[in-house]
This record gives sequence, structure tokens and C-alpha cells, in this order.
Amino acid sequence: MTTHPDLVPAARRLADLVAAVPDDALGRPTPCERYTVGDLLDHIDGAALAFRAAAQKQPLPGAASGDAANLPSDWRSRIPHDVMAAAEAWSDADAWTGMTAAGGVDLPGEVAGVVALDELVVHGWDLAKATGQPAGYEGSELEAVYGMVQHFRASGVEGLFGPLVEIPEEAPLLDRILGVAGRDPGWQAPR
Repeated sequence: MTTHPDLVPAARRLADLVAAVPDDALGRPTPCERYTVGDLLDHIDGAALAFRAAAQKQPLPGAASGDAANLPSDWRSRIPHDVMAAAEAWSDADAWTGMTAAGGVDLPGEVAGVVALDELVVHGWDLAKATGQPAGYEGSELEAVYGMVQHFRASGVEGLFGPLVEIPEEAPLLDRILGVAGRDPGWQAPR
């Protein structure tokens, strides 16, 4: 029997980060250059909904948006709920089998699950850094994320990541993931 990564710890971490976003932070920049904090929150929620549907083999059309104007008034409670529901959907072994789709892209379930985990880890880091919250994440799940980001970087999928940031091999695994995903682990919000 194949053991798949557990998305719940990363989802719980992201849910806590979302719930603690300060009211005045929505317009702040993030390490993901295309997004403000508000835009990132909308993207996180859309991705959570898309990856929950992917786990259930009922893919949603289109890709997750990233526009703060779409945030509902209850975003601080709704997004954590949606993030946890997505992670729990991936707790079902059937989610990891067969084909599914997310963001309009057909993927094997085992790949979609790791992409969902990547969304939780990397965007959790983005949100933490942008809002001044502790940004660390550790867990055995990081090995799967590292392999996936390396694979997608090597395959040259356009628009998936920012430019590669060179990180030494002896650096922590999360820093190496961030570098492959086009993030500088030393990113600081502009003053």
C-alpha cells in the first residue's frame, strides 16, 4: 500500500495564518509578486475549493482567481474552513487514484494531491511573510513538495513559478522548495 502525504498539518497551519491576518494587511505586497495579501487570500480560497473538488473527482471549471475584490465578508472564517475541507478530502485514499483536474488542467490524482500540498505550503509561507507571522513549516510532507516543484520546474511549464532562486543544497528543505518555486527565503515586506 502506498502512503500519500498528509495535507492536514499544512492546511491547519495555513488556516491559522489566514485567521490571524490583521485587518489592515489586505493591501500589503506578498512574495508572490502578482498578489497583494487580499489577492492571495482569494487565490488560496479558490485553490482550496478547486483541490477539494479534484479530490472528489468533480473538478471545477477554470483556475482559481486572485483578486481581493472577490473576498466575501466572512473570509476570515470561510477560507480556513475551505482549506481544511480540501485537506480532509485528500485523506480519502481514492482521491489519489485515477485522473482528475484542477485549474483546468488534467492530472493524475497522485500528482494533484501533491500540487494541493504545494499550494498549502508555499502560499502559507507567502501569507506568513507578508503579514509578519512565523513563516516556518516542517514536516515529512516537504519531501513530496520538493520533488514536485523540481519536476514542474524541469518540465518548463510557463507561468507556474517565478524565476529560479539559487539556494544551497545544505539549506533547509523549505528554503530549497521556495527557491525552486521562485521565492527568496529571505524576502521581507517593504517598509
